[in-house]
Amino acid sequence: MKPAAPAAAPRALELERFLPYRLSVLANTMSTALAGAYAERFQLSIPEWRVLAVLARAPGLSAAQVAERTAMDKVAVSRAVASLVRARRIERRVEESDRRRSHLALTARGLAVYDEVVPWALAYEEAVLRGVAPRTRAKLEALLDDLLLRARTIRTARVESPARPAPPATAAARPNDTKMLRTSRG
Repeated sequence: MKPAAPAAAPRALELERFLPYRLSVLANTMSTALAGAYAERFQLSIPEWRVLAVLARAPGLSAAQVAERTAMDKVAVSRAVASLVRARRIERRVEESDRRRSHLALTARGLAVYDEVVPWALAYEEAVLRGVAPRTRAKLEALLDDLLLRARTIRTARVESPARPAPPATAAARPNDTKMLRTSRG
């Protein structure tokens, strides 16, 4: 009888090829470049800019809705909102029927800052994408949309390690708890 083959060693994580790491490095590199300009030229932090940008497109959102749309931490959004309110760049309107709820909107001052930042931000984006063919840009847009949708789907489901099977689902388990996604990339 032939001896059993030794178990394969776990695959090493090549961090420089790991998609979440690469996307994070790209986002941080771009955000760092923009952060200096936002701070110097416009007296804005990155979180403040994101709040302004979201409210310019969707006025009347709550801070929680802004956090959801930007995938930012609620504390970071809260600090950005407080700073923008102090600077009179946004206003907070308390809902009459429920005083615990408030809606945010740009003020004239906030809209003026937004209007100043947008051309600069778009020029930066164009510089990063310069030389990338329109067809490749369209593919990149579609791929990013697909990855975001997939990441949001996986976030709400349970990811199972290929090395360790998940315990059996119980009758009391919610439907999302019983979805198992196998991934070899982690």
